[in-house]
Amino acid sequence: MDKQTKSAVESGEMLPLMEAFYTIQGEGYYSGKAAYFLRIGGCDVGCHWCDVKESWNADLHPPTSITDILKGIAQYPVDTVVITGGEPLMWNLDKLTAALKLEGLKVHLETSGAYPYSGDFDWVCMSPKKMQAPLPAIKPITSELKVIVNNKHDFIWAEQQREGLTNDCKLYLQAEWSKREKIIPMIIDFVKENKDWTISLQSHKYMNIP
Repeated sequence: MDKQTKSAVESGEMLPLMEAFYTIQGEGYYSGKAAYFLRIGGCDVGCHWCDVKESWNADLHPPTSITDILKGIAQYPVDTVVITGGEPLMWNLDKLTAALKLEGLKVHLETSGAYPYSGDFDWVCMSPKKMQAPLPAIKPITSELKVIVNNKHDFIWAEQQREGLTNDCKLYLQAEWSKREKIIPMIIDFVKENKDWTISLQSHKYMNIP
């Protein structure tokens, strides 16, 4: 990477874009809604169940300018853009979100919360991980807490992650996909006893939507 490109990435004028696609949001509060996804490369959180491990190494994904990102979005009838990863907060998102807002778009973030917050978002979905816990500063601006349940101990972790959230924050439990047949009954029982929580299904996988 030459110095000029490196500088542009550091400032947020370019980002290591792994992929961009228009699809249906499959998880959480906005499940079933159309959205344009920007998957930013780079992540060191290391979830063993991650289904996009190819996103972890940012060097594998070409730095892409905000102008080119906007050209991709313009091809579709988009009103909502979801910035995901990887871990997008590894990068400065101020300029990208400002450009998206100028186009009149709603901007959502999907993050583990493990890195300092940047950007201007209409909705922040935080999915915290034990391997690298979220920073306390992101809790008050989290719109949706989505905890992946891999075993029974994750219910304790989920309750611990409520500290610092606003009363309006939506609370979701989502089964780790490869263990869903075992985990979903556990989540059902937990939600029946803890009615602040809601079940999130990866509906895009059930519908075979990329």
